[in-house]
Amino acid sequence: MNVRSHLAQRMMRLSPPTTRKLAVDHDLRVPMRDGAVLLADRWRPVRGGDGLPTVLIRAPYGRTGTATEMMARPLAERGFQVLVQSTRGTFGSDGPFDPLRREREDGLDTLDWLIKQPWCGESIVLYGASYLGFVQWAVADAVPPQVKAMIAGVSESALTLDFLRADAFSLETPFVWGVQVAGQERRFAMPRALLSGKKVQRALRTLPLDQAGTAALGHPYDYLQHILTHDADDPFWQGLDHRDRVTGIRVPVSSVGGWYDIFLPGQLRDYKALQAAGHPLARLTVGPWAHTSMGVGQTTVTEALDFGLPLARGEEPAGRAPVRLFVMGEERWRDFPSWPPPGYEPRSYHLQPGGGLSTDVPPGSEPDGYRYEPADPTPALGGVRMAFGEKAGPVDNATLEARPDVLTYTTSALDEDVEVIGEVNAEIFFRSSLPHADVFVRLCDVDPGGRSVNVCDGLVSLDGADTTTAAQVRLWPTAYRFRRGHRIRVQVSSGAFPRYNRNPGTGEPRATATTLRAADQQVFHDPGHPSAVILPIG
Repeated sequence: MNVRSHLAQRMMRLSPPTTRKLAVDHDLRVPMRDGAVLLADRWRPVRGGDGLPTVLIRAPYGRTGTATEMMARPLAERGFQVLVQSTRGTFGSDGPFDPLRREREDGLDTLDWLIKQPWCGESIVLYGASYLGFVQWAVADAVPPQVKAMIAGVSESALTLDFLRADAFSLETPFVWGVQVAGQERRFAMPRALLSGKKVQRALRTLPLDQAGTAALGHPYDYLQHILTHDADDPFWQGLDHRDRVTGIRVPVSSVGGWYDIFLPGQLRDYKALQAAGHPLARLTVGPWAHTSMGVGQTTVTEALDFGLPLARGEEPAGRAPVRLFVMGEERWRDFPSWPPPGYEPRSYHLQPGGGLSTDVPPGSEPDGYRYEPADPTPALGGVRMAFGEKAGPVDNATLEARPDVLTYTTSALDEDVEVIGEVNAEIFFRSSLPHADVFVRLCDVDPGGRSVNVCDGLVSLDGADTTTAAQVRLWPTAYRFRRGHRIRVQVSSGAFPRYNRNPGTGEPRATATTLRAADQQVFHDPGHPSAVILPIG
């Protein structure tokens, strides 16, 4: 009995395979245009593997281990052969690992090599999630005709850059990832990473931040320095921004995302670009998942078999709507013709004096206030997280809402269901005692028992915050049904650390700031300053 095959089948919720007998050809040498050689392993059925459609997986995380097997085995047992390649500078492949930067050239060179192999067959499917999805976006507009589909999970065409926006620097994810890859080839790397979670979280409090990498690793690491010193718009990142290539993609695309995933806004941006360009076959699936949720892996595998494999065989995949969304609150999958779906119109829910929230314009009132102390920053709790030991997704917000630096505004109990699907934004009229401040807004569902659970959120950093400013906050998109008898709540605060870097209040560069200044913040809600969250309601 092949225990690992049965385990993969059970974990991925798959039907029985056509074979459980696989062979792996290790360390195939794939030449690049500059003379570097990247290593790859070929997974195939023991019998009849030559000529099958080939799945190409390019990964910086190694070619062995449980994670790789959970990707390659289910596909190689069900009609594909699978080539797993280590990207440049990782796990035996030549060159230094310069994250994200060489994936277009190396990916296209790999495809050129692959189509010349006598065992490759006539069809290729690009596959993988996160970084493994980014390498697909990097090449998809220029692939050879043998590529019949791309299956990209929790990924986007400008990976990392949304974290590095000057107006919303998301510290935790790129830092934790950088620490992970810096030590991933050490012995017992995964147990070390799991055990080092608290050490990394402590390192994120380091001042100045440009010493945080050394605090976490014991030595500097170039990638960590780069994310601290180069904003998203810096020319330094130009080589890894493939957003402009998306409209040129003609290969069929299946994109799998999660409502609490770190890359969701960029992933939806890419899908909208495909729609606008009249892409002939692109579909989107978004579930109630965070970045590393099991549902992401299960759905991505299913899309490879139900969407990629038929296309690789010259067949039509089973029909379904272009967009399939899990509507949270309703707890049901629904189909739509596009993203955002038609029929959902923006409706403003205004902050009210006394902690209320309603569609009425607020009356004349004094602003609410709180003190933000960057030495004790408002913590991140659940939501969009990717860090060892930190829970992502929906959580009970009671401890967060009990803090004096978090304001809440809540509707009365709903008379009927309110369905929100699409882009969520907020306009918060805000003033700080300091010129530099952040505004964090979180949308929550409060059940009849009073439990407040986060739905989506976002942050914006302000300059000139010491004058009354209409802060425009982009929250994560969502699909959520607030049930009758529940209440809609909006939180307003000045941070979610360490998901977002704490604002020191001084305007110093993030890498070298050492001074932390507390600030007195004000949130306005009156006819001249009608602060609101804007929800797409159907």
